[in-house]
Amino acid sequence: MRLLLLLAATLVASMGAQTPAAPQASNAAAPRGNAENGKKIFTAYGCYQCHNYTAAGGGAGPRLAPRPIPFPAFTKAIREPRDEMVPYTPKILTDQELADIYAFLLTIPAPPAVNTIPLLNN
Repeated sequence: MRLLLLLAATLVASMGAQTPAAPQASNAAAPRGNAENGKKIFTAYGCYQCHNYTAAGGGAGPRLAPRPIPFPAFTKAIREPRDEMVPYTPKILTDQELADIYAFLLTIPAPPAVNTIPLLNN
């Protein structure tokens, strides 16, 4: 049990040690999107199945949020994926829908800092 807690604490500490980056300039260049609609699309298109509902990543998909990659790189990864993900062409996912998903990802907050989690401070 102690080993499990130690491993969990180490994992959380390594994730929390990342300092929040300032929004990148290329995020400002992203087209205006509707975050509420983006959340609906993220769920309807099954993005959560690989990336989790909070876009934190999972067994099959990488972390998308918080602090998503710049919009041009995000678009390329969706339109021309490198790994197992199927490409979402403009016929399947419009540019506006892509902007909406990106707007949703920008709304996802960073996890709490490790030092704010009481269980890990004992």
